[in-house]
Amino acid sequence: MSKRITQNELENYLWGAAVLLRGLIDAGDYKQFIFPLVFLKRLSDVYDEEHNIALAEYGDEELADLPENHRFAIPAGAHWDDIRNVTTNVGAAILKAMRAVESANPDTLAGVFGDGDWGNKYLLPDATLGDLIEHFSSKTLSVENLPEDELGQGYEFLIKKFADDSGHTAQEFYTNRTLVHLMTMMLQPQTGESIYDPTCGTGGMLISAAAELRGQGKEWRNLKLYGQELNHGTSAIARMNLFLHGIADGHIGHGDTLAAPAFHDRHGRLKTFDVVLANPPYSIKAWNRTAFTKDPYGRNTWGVPPQGRADYAFFQHIAKSLDPKRGRAAILFPHGVLFRREEAPLREALVKSDLLECVLGLGAGLFYNSPMEAVVVTLRTKKPPEHKGKVLFINAVNEVSRDQAQSFLRENHQKRILTSYQGFSDELGFSAVATMTQIAGKGYSLAIPLYVAAENTTDPEDVINIEDAVAQWRTATAAADESVSHLISFLGQEASR
Repeated sequence: MSKRITQNELENYLWGAAVLLRGLIDAGDYKQFIFPLVFLKRLSDVYDEEHNIALAEYGDEELADLPENHRFAIPAGAHWDDIRNVTTNVGAAILKAMRAVESANPDTLAGVFGDGDWGNKYLLPDATLGDLIEHFSSKTLSVENLPEDELGQGYEFLIKKFADDSGHTAQEFYTNRTLVHLMTMMLQPQTGESIYDPTCGTGGMLISAAAELRGQGKEWRNLKLYGQELNHGTSAIARMNLFLHGIADGHIGHGDTLAAPAFHDRHGRLKTFDVVLANPPYSIKAWNRTAFTKDPYGRNTWGVPPQGRADYAFFQHIAKSLDPKRGRAAILFPHGVLFRREEAPLREALVKSDLLECVLGLGAGLFYNSPMEAVVVTLRTKKPPEHKGKVLFINAVNEVSRDQAQSFLRENHQKRILTSYQGFSDELGFSAVATMTQIAGKGYSLAIPLYVAAENTTDPEDVINIEDAVAQWRTATAAADESVSHLISFLGQEASR
C-alpha cells in the first residue's frame, strides 16, 4: 500500500538525520555520511519494490530476483535490512554493504558512496549510527511513495541546508540555484545535447539543464551530462544526485580539471560539448602553472595566467571544451577577471577570439555566503552574423533580492536580464553593445561601467573613469607606504639613540 511522502515530510525526514549528528561532527561533514545512507536506503527500497512487482507478475521468488527485473543489484548481506540488524561495529557493516553494492554494479555505481570515515567510532559511535539507521527506516523510499523528481528536490533541499550550516566553504559544492536557472535559460539546452560542468560540485548545474527541458515538456532523459569535481566526497554526491533525479546518462569524473581533465575524444584530445555551465573556484593559487605553459591539450592559446590566479586557466579550459559549431558557455566569475592588470594580455586574446558574447554584472551576495558581486560571462563559438565582432554588456547590479541574509533572483529579475540578453541591444542604464574597436580603445578592459552607465547617472562629468579611480588609488597607496616607511625609519633612529 502506498504511503505517499509529501515534500514537507521528506524535508523534515532528511534534516532530522542531520540533527542526530549535531555536536559529533562538523556541519561541513554531514553530507559525506547522510547522502550515502539515503542513497543506500533508496536502492534497497526500490529493489524491494521491483521484486514485488516481478513477483506479482511471475509468482516466483527466484524469477523476481533475476537481474533483468532490477535496475541495480543488491547482493546478499548488503541490503538495508541487513545493516539494520547489526548492533556492533555498525560503521564497518555499513561500509562493507556499500562496497558490496558498488562491486555488484561496476559500470554504474563504482565509488558512488564516497570515502566517508565510517569506521571511526569517535566520530560515529555505534549508538549514533543505530539511531540514524532507525531514523531512515521510518519511511519507505520506493518510487511509488517518492517519485524521482521529488526525491531529487529533497536532495537539493538538503544540499542547500548543509550549505547554510557550513558557512563559507559551501561555495565548493553549492551555487545559488536562482542564478543557475538564469544561466541555463540563457544557453537554452536542447534535447539530446551534451552538457558539461568542469567543476561540478554536487551536480546542480547539470540537473538544472535537465530540469529546464523537463519544465518545457521536452524530452530530457537523452541529455548527455558530464561533470568533474576535485573533492572525492562531493563528486560521489553529484553522482548520487543525478541518479536520484532520474538521470541515467550522467558521467561524473573525479580529479583536478586543470591537471587531469577527465573527458577525451578517441584521439586523446579534450572532449567538446554543446553547453558548458560552470562556477570555477576563483583565484586559486595552488595550481601547476609550469605544466600549463606546456599544456598537451592546447588550453594556453590566450596565454599563461599568473600563479596567484587560475581563473583564466579555467576560462581557457572551457573555451577549448566547446563544440566548434554549437558550443556555448555561461561561467560565473568574480568581477576581477574583467579588469585585473596582470591578466590584460589574456583578456585581449579573449576579445580577439570573438568567442565572448556577453558580460553580465549581477548584484552582491549571489556567490554563496560571500558579499562579492558576481559576473556571468557567456561564450559562443558560432555567433549570429549580426553579433560578430561585438560584445553585449549588461549592468544588472540592482536586479537582486535579499531575504533572511540570502540573495536571490526573482522571476522578474531573471525575465528582465534574459530579455536584454536575447535582444542584444542598447538600453540606457542597463545594457550596451560594444564593438571590438571600442573595447580595444579601452585597453581591452571589460569593466562594465566603461560601457554601461549607472541608471541614476545624470551628469557624465560626475562619473569617474575606472582607470582613473585605480590610478588615484595606486597614488594614495604609494603615498601611504612612503609615510609608513618614513615613520619606521624615524622610530628606528629614535630607538638607537
